[in-house]
Amino acid sequence: MIIHDKLIGLANKERNKEPFDHWVLDGFFESNIAFGLERDFLGYEDPSWFFYDNAIEHKKALNNWGKFPSLTYRVFDELCSPKFVDALSRLVGVSLVADPGLHGGGWHIHGDGGNLNPHLDYSIHPKLRMQRKINIIIYLSSELQEHHGGHLGLWRHDESMNGPGELVKEVEPRFNRAVIFDTTQNSWHGMSRQLSQPKGVFRKSLAVYYLTEPADGASMRERALFAPRQAQSGDEGVRDLIRMRADSSSFATVYRQKSKKD
Repeated sequence: MIIHDKLIGLANKERNKEPFDHWVLDGFFESNIAFGLERDFLGYEDPSWFFYDNAIEHKKALNNWGKFPSLTYRVFDELCSPKFVDALSRLVGVSLVADPGLHGGGWHIHGDGGNLNPHLDYSIHPKLRMQRKINIIIYLSSELQEHHGGHLGLWRHDESMNGPGELVKEVEPRFNRAVIFDTTQNSWHGMSRQLSQPKGVFRKSLAVYYLTEPADGASMRERALFAPRQAQSGDEGVRDLIRMRADSSSFATVYRQKSKKD
């Protein structure tokens, strides 16, 4: 199960620079591995999931290695291995380190109505004190269709509003597709199309984040910074939620804070 070779091939492919540096790679895993990883996911109602359930995010996540079956455990181990991280570092041109704690990463799953507002990821890892630089997200839902939604949106930064501006690109969460992108370029991303899928169909993904030494002038923010959707722009409750979600002293109190949905 050698997947760092995929990055060596990707190095010969020109990176997409709009609205920020990113690559899209289909067939990331061998087919049998991808289907095995899809089957490994716990059921959506399993109590092990951490549930983000509020007006700006509606998803479940799990980063507990003890809960991962053997195949998933081995894949995360390889994604954090020196060979893979070295290949990724060569691809992006920056020396990286993996976060084996999977802070914010691991398994992600969205059910019907799943949502993730446009946001910037945390800038500084709250424990390692390094800057988050690269995300890898691999989609693993073979039954999810294009019309079900759940697309990854990439927004241009609007300097005048200091927030997301034009939606430049949508990436369908196609089975066994990996998206790699730089998180340090005012990289507004999220779910551009809310999910609407049949019962029993979910948007599943693996996510691993990679760190580097903080750049001069890097934001010291330790939590994600969300933006309201257009329909939420006048909702003060949503704006308060966003402020609290980005604050290290209050973020833990708002994950399940109910508010007006967009």
